[in-house]
Amino acid sequence: MFQFFANIFGYLLNFIYQFVNNYGLAMILFTLVIKIAMLPFSIKQQKTMKKNVKLQEKIKVLQFKYKNDQEKLNQEMMNLYKEEKINPFSGCLSSIIQFILLISIFYMVRCPLTYMKKVDSNALNNNIEQLKQAEKITGAAYPEIDIIREIDYLKEQNPENQELQQYEINMNFLGLDLSKIPQQNLGDWTVYIIPVLYILSTFVSMKLVTMMQSTNNTNKNKEEEVKKEEKEEEEIDPMAQTNKMMSWMMPIMSVSISLVAPLGLALYWLVNNLAMIAERLVLNILLKEKEE
Repeated sequence: MFQFFANIFGYLLNFIYQFVNNYGLAMILFTLVIKIAMLPFSIKQQKTMKKNVKLQEKIKVLQFKYKNDQEKLNQEMMNLYKEEKINPFSGCLSSIIQFILLISIFYMVRCPLTYMKKVDSNALNNNIEQLKQAEKITGAAYPEIDIIREIDYLKEQNPENQELQQYEINMNFLGLDLSKIPQQNLGDWTVYIIPVLYILSTFVSMKLVTMMQSTNNTNKNKEEEVKKEEKEEEEIDPMAQTNKMMSWMMPIMSVSISLVAPLGLALYWLVNNLAMIAERLVLNILLKEKEE
């Protein structure tokens, strides 16, 4: 499944790359296209979040009423979600979609010659073997990245092979080499710029969601009380526990992968986070105006 989506994303990224001739810029535009395509889902998700905030009072009544009967509480809460036409698993669904995108785009970034350039696998294997014999393969995880990095060497060794031209991908972006992998370049401080910015943007995004939920709550002037009520709700409501766990799992997984993957992947996540922050702010304003 992941290879299927990676192949489709590869067509789109290569199409953009042919116009801009820069991998970093193409990745930014690719990210924005994916974000626009997911916009209807994002609007629905934000509407659901606002509805969930408004349901808190009703949920608290049910929690108090059935605090000694967990089975009855779960049943009544499911009935409440059904009446209000809210999917309690929407948070999990969002995380599942993000997970599919994360792994699929990781596949594409890991093997750009396969998914982006559509290079024949036999030709790639021959080039990989040639680089191995010359001891120019830095690791077994990203051989196609090594081919792109050592393209000049391959051209020197195979001057009659015109197909090597399609292996060329301009990975230089604002002075950064997007083919570099932080784990393999620990002494190069530039490899930490994009991952650190990504981590910062992740915490900003999560803080923004918390602030938006608090702002829409009836007790918006009592922040400590809101946090206490949220904690009590999570202790009783397994859906809230699951959604919170999933919301933390994806950033942690992404940060871990960004340190062992080419910088192109971290750039995608960074731009995606920035676009998500802007999207949430704009949608929150528009939905608030619509309600008023």
